[in-house]
Amino acid sequence: MKLSRRAMLGGIAGLAKMPARAADYSITAVPVGDGIWMVRGADEPIEEHNGGAIANIAIIATPAGTVLWECGPSLRYGRALRQVAEQLTGQRIIRVYVSHLHPDHGLGLAAFDPAIVAALPGTIAALAAQGQGYADGMYRLLGDWMRGTDLILPGRTIMAAQEDFGGRVLRLLALSGHSSADLALLDERSGLLLAGDLVFHDRAPSTPTADLAAWRASLDQLKALPHGGVLPGHGPLDPTGTAAIAQTRDWIDWLEGALTQAVRDGLDMVEAGDLPIPARFARMAAARYEVQRSVSHLYPGIEAALLPRIDVKSAP
Repeated sequence: MKLSRRAMLGGIAGLAKMPARAADYSITAVPVGDGIWMVRGADEPIEEHNGGAIANIAIIATPAGTVLWECGPSLRYGRALRQVAEQLTGQRIIRVYVSHLHPDHGLGLAAFDPAIVAALPGTIAALAAQGQGYADGMYRLLGDWMRGTDLILPGRTIMAAQEDFGGRVLRLLALSGHSSADLALLDERSGLLLAGDLVFHDRAPSTPTADLAAWRASLDQLKALPHGGVLPGHGPLDPTGTAAIAQTRDWIDWLEGALTQAVRDGLDMVEAGDLPIPARFARMAAARYEVQRSVSHLYPGIEAALLPRIDVKSAP
């Protein structure tokens, strides 16, 4: 019998780590609004001990059925989330939104009928192009947590600016910056803004697919949008509706400026990863980890812009 690449990766990860079978996910939903519950992700990198469950999830009760915002990192997580959500609301899940392509937010869609899973066109295209690589990487990191998880594309393309679920209207915002396509959602009943990874709160933002200029523009749009609290992609709920957006903007502004200055000062990437982090970010989880990751993501582009090859002629 010929083994699939996925089966081989799972087997290699298991042999390398020799873990016990992964425990079930412990999912706790906390009310954060009228008919809305938050499932809090761990403020950590994706690691075996947390099963990749690091992204925040929302469960929304509507007259038409249950809506999920994000679905987690694996088939096992998606199944556990389904059970919790449907027990909580007493209604079946009729829609699952995936905010962007990163695997901690969307690989759990393997537990759902793709016909009820919705994402922006750019997210679906990015998943088709890059999703298998992300999924394979999750198998290497998480081993048995990922058992049975396959990359499945959302079956519903978001084209409208809102969906009405029996009178509960959810506004859908097509943005970008953290990735090439970032969905945000505003629940008109409660005013709660579900921001995905456009907004982090007391957890350092990650930048593996970031366009910082586009990200700033999206944050400006979110800030200007009338809303109540903000449920960020990572970190605690922001009941003010403004602090998390401002903090995310402050971080990416500081990060780009610090790395640009590091290039001008001739620092190599290792030295740049050890740059001092301002005291105002001291409470941010994973700050050093994300600075070092961001160096690998952003430094080559900054170097190319500031230190062009001397044999390349400039345009007339």
